[in-house]
Amino acid sequence: MPGLRLAIDWTLYRFALLLAAPLIPLRLLWRGRRERGYLRHWRERVARGPAPVTGALWIHAVSVGEMRAAQPLVAALRAAHPELPLLFTCMTPTGRATAEALFGAFAQVVYLPYDTASAMRRFLHRAQPRAGILMETELWPNLIHAAAQANVPLVLANARLSQRSARGYARLPALTHACLRRIAAVAAQSEADAARLLSLGASSVHVTGNLKFDIAPPAPLLERGAAWRAQWGRRPVLLAASTREGEEAPILRAFAARAPANVLLVLVPRHPQRFDAVADLIAATGLRSARRSTLGGAPLNLQTRVLLGDSLGEMFAYYAACDVAFVGGSLLPLGGQNLIEPASVGRPVLVGPHTFNFDEATRRAIEAGAVLRVDDADALIDSALKLLDDAPARARMGEAGRTFAAAHRGAAAQMAGLIAPLLAKG
Repeated sequence: MPGLRLAIDWTLYRFALLLAAPLIPLRLLWRGRRERGYLRHWRERVARGPAPVTGALWIHAVSVGEMRAAQPLVAALRAAHPELPLLFTCMTPTGRATAEALFGAFAQVVYLPYDTASAMRRFLHRAQPRAGILMETELWPNLIHAAAQANVPLVLANARLSQRSARGYARLPALTHACLRRIAAVAAQSEADAARLLSLGASSVHVTGNLKFDIAPPAPLLERGAAWRAQWGRRPVLLAASTREGEEAPILRAFAARAPANVLLVLVPRHPQRFDAVADLIAATGLRSARRSTLGGAPLNLQTRVLLGDSLGEMFAYYAACDVAFVGGSLLPLGGQNLIEPASVGRPVLVGPHTFNFDEATRRAIEAGAVLRVDDADALIDSALKLLDDAPARARMGEAGRTFAAAHRGAAAQMAGLIAPLLAKG
């Protein structure tokens, strides 16, 4: 009865899209209240507006993290196929801004349409890409079906699939199986990711590693971090990076209660639309604070306890400027964020209990001695203070991080090798 099961899954998916369709403009308007980028380029959301470049290598990355992870793969592909035009698609304004900053000089950037059958057919008819690369795990059924009908080969690159996500896809097993069977090649980050993808129906699966290991810390950002550190003065610096809603308040309470007055907390929220809300949280603690965006080149007042990192595209600089880095999204069950970057800069790294989006990397980093796991915000501050008082321990963890990051590079070359035969057939 596989045909019947697939028909049922398609019906459920299309019914869900039908119910959601009237809410899409309302959602864009609601999100646009805090992030103005959602109010622009609406026609692209339905594959209208200016025509995309045709015959390109098409790369889709949903937002900032995936777009940044694509950098080494894009570099490898451009070196191997310099004649090919590039088309990038994304789903969020911050992802678009990141793509334009990283690739805008040589590529076109547009929003990927919402996953309706008509919009996806129209997008692929207008773009006629040679091949499509879907970063991480972007399994949109109508997109994949339309690509198969248009003979556009698809690659799932830097693919990861947590146990939680696998359970979600398994709710529509026949549809998920059909989608994965239409993917020409899957480049999985780890053996565990590969096994979960195979269990759901993927066929051509290769374990190539994580592209994020191939991103070298940019020298200009490292220099900027060193300049900031001189600006902040000779004091211990704890960085809480990529924090998510619900994490900042307990971190601030624990910091206010436990940290000596000379320790500086640098707090960098993951999402820029939350900068003002986090500034209000800091103010509510009574701790003296400043904002990166208004500091300019002036020295930071030594009485300042918290610096709000309200800037984009400078995360490597923040890592370079700190003594100890906590990587957010991990105190709550959100899956964590990229811990490879601070490790590659040689900083001791702390993470919370929830790192299922980076399971393999976290496990290996802990085994290497580059990362410590903490249970909650109080344990985070206590562990950070111990490290700030122990320079040899920080040095050992930092060196372990550099070694760990260097040992796992090479994913970009492997993925580019998987993609090359598909381009040759185009």
